[in-house]
Amino acid sequence: MEKISTKPIILNGRDVADEVLKKLQGEISSIKAGGKRLPGLAVILIGDNPASKTYVTNKEKMCKKLGINSHVYNLPPETSEKELLLLIDKLNNNNEIDGILIQLPLPIHLKFEKIITRLDPLKDVDGLHPINLGKLLSNQDCLKPCTPVGVIKILKHYSIDTTGMNAVIIGRSTLVGKPLSMLLLAENTTVTIVHSKSENIEKLAKSGDILIAAAGKAGLVKKNWVKNDAIVIDVGINKIYENGIGKLVGDVLYDEVSTVCKAITPVPGGVGPVTIAMLMSNTIQAYNNRNKN
Repeated sequence: MEKISTKPIILNGRDVADEVLKKLQGEISSIKAGGKRLPGLAVILIGDNPASKTYVTNKEKMCKKLGINSHVYNLPPETSEKELLLLIDKLNNNNEIDGILIQLPLPIHLKFEKIITRLDPLKDVDGLHPINLGKLLSNQDCLKPCTPVGVIKILKHYSIDTTGMNAVIIGRSTLVGKPLSMLLLAENTTVTIVHSKSENIEKLAKSGDILIAAAGKAGLVKKNWVKNDAIVIDVGINKIYENGIGKLVGDVLYDEVSTVCKAITPVPGGVGPVTIAMLMSNTIQAYNNRNKN
C-alpha cells in the first residue's frame, strides 16, 4: 500500500550551520579578547573549474565573517606536482597557517593520494590524510572529513537517533561514503554501502531507514528507491541546464521522493552549508590542537 502524500520534515542545513557558526564565533571572540593570534586557513585552488571557484569564494567569505585569516592560492591548471608539493611544504612550515585545504577535484595529471599524504596531518582540515582516516577508523580523536561530520550534525540537530536503524549510503568515495559509514557505525547504526557495481541497487536503497545519496549523479534516486517514511540525506550537488538556465540539484528527485519520505535535505540549502561550517570548525580545532602541542 502506497503512502498517502504528506509534507516531509525539511532538514534545513542553514539552521544547523548557523548553530555551529554561532558557537565558533564565541570561540574566536575569546581568542581575540585574549590578544592571541587568530586562526589561519590556506586554500589551494588549481585550475579554473567554475564550481570549485564558487566553493572557494564561499569558504573565503565565511572565514571573513568569522574572523579566520584566509589565504587563497590560485594556481594555473598546468601546475606541476613538484610546484604543488613545494607550496604544501611551505604552508606546513608556516606557523600562521593552522589548516590547509586542497580544493577538489584536482587536474588529472596530479595524483590525489600523493598530494594529500604530503600535508601535515595536524593541518589537514578536510580530514583526508591517511593518518586522520586511520584514526577515524579506530575511533580516535582526529580531524574528520567535513561533509560526513556535517551529515551527523544534521541528524543530531533534528534529534534523529540512528541507533539500530538501517542506513544505506549510495557512493563509496573516500571523501564521503567510506568515512560516513565509520561515523554512522560509531552511532550504532547498521550500514550498507552501495555503488556502481552493486546489484539490485534499487532494492538495497529501499531497505534503508536512512538513505544517503552521495553518488554525484543528478536525479539518480527516484521515488521507488525510497522506503516509506525514510529519512533522506542528499549530499549530491550537480549543475543542470533547463532552457539554457543553470540550476543546482541533488542526487535525489526531490519532488518525487518528498511524497514518500519522512524527512529530507533540500539542494541547495541542505548538506552544503553544514559542510562549510564544519570546515570552519575543523580549522579552529586544528588551531587549538597546534597551540596545545
